[in-house]
Amino acid sequence: MPELPEMEIVARRLSDGLVGQTIESVATPGLNALRTFDPPISALDGARIAAVRRRGKLLLLEVETDAHGPLTLLIHLMSAGRIQLQGKRGSLRDKTARVLVRLAGGTDELRLREFGSKQAAWVKLLTPDALADEPSLRSLGPEAWPDPPPLVELLAAPRPLHSLLRDQQVIAGIGRTWVDEILHAAKLSPFKRGDDLDERETARLREACVGELQRVIDVYEDKVALPLPEKFPKPTRVHAHQGEPCPRCQTTLEAVFYEDYVMSYCPHCQTEGRVLKDRRLSRLLK
Repeated sequence: MPELPEMEIVARRLSDGLVGQTIESVATPGLNALRTFDPPISALDGARIAAVRRRGKLLLLEVETDAHGPLTLLIHLMSAGRIQLQGKRGSLRDKTARVLVRLAGGTDELRLREFGSKQAAWVKLLTPDALADEPSLRSLGPEAWPDPPPLVELLAAPRPLHSLLRDQQVIAGIGRTWVDEILHAAKLSPFKRGDDLDERETARLREACVGELQRVIDVYEDKVALPLPEKFPKPTRVHAHQGEPCPRCQTTLEAVFYEDYVMSYCPHCQTEGRVLKDRRLSRLLK
């Protein structure tokens, strides 16, 4: 799933390429992707793109229209969605196409595509009032980057850190990939409970959160350009590197395997030398 660093660079690149342009028309070949009906998606025809921004893992395309005033196209890529700005218009027969925003004056097209069979990616066209009441935005916690609040109270729950940091209602933007990098940088066990953190550990975790996300964004700033790639480079040091040496202490990295993802960690740096091969044994770690 695209996380905060990916969505941040997507918002920056799309802002560079889209702001000031006019939308010619919008097609929604993926009917399940469109989750609103009023105003209709045709309200975007002739709209001028005013801004592109990110909130958590969500993308907001802000437009000005003559008939409907300001509107926002809210986009959630979910796990398999990808967004691209292309100089060639896509086919409505493309089975991966969900939403095609065609720009006036040429062949440029903003394209939401989704790979796999789940078809979970979605868009909503919202008025300012609807945007203010939108549940997917109202439920989000504070941003994990660039300036998250102190984490002492935010994470004070009897839940493992790996779960807490991925909970978008607790803190917005972190997912399965970068939580591994953050916890490794902070030298904290993914199974340590939030309410067991002391002040020094909490400060270290906040520093790691900001630092790791900034590191990844810096890599993307250097390497990612328009048209946006289907797959972003993953400058991970720990995540999915089980079996390789820890970049800090050279201990072999280990992993806990779940049904649809893997959680990677260093036994020496994070779990006091203890190795877990099965998530059912996670209760042994503090």
